[in-house]
Amino acid sequence: MCQQVYDPVGSSLRRSAIFAVPVAKQAGLDSTLLAAANSSGGVLAKMISAQNLAELFRRVLGWSLLLLLLMCVLVYLQSTPVLSWMVV
Repeated sequence: MCQQVYDPVGSSLRRSAIFAVPVAKQAGLDSTLLAAANSSGGVLAKMISAQNLAELFRRVLGWSLLLLLLMCVLVYLQSTPVLSWMVV
């Protein structure tokens, strides 16, 4: 049985080198751009991975509620003459 080692950057970079570059060449795309996009996607996926969900929800919940409140106020004001010009 092999032990998994936490490798936050290496696995994403290896996937880019193994998959993105050859696929980009076959598709006639810029391999640097596709590898960079693949690496960035890997990093973004790790930020919201299952290990980080509880902490993520704790940090984001307050901001989400604040944005919800702001959106409710904006929609209300758009339904009145105050911001009715925003609705076409």
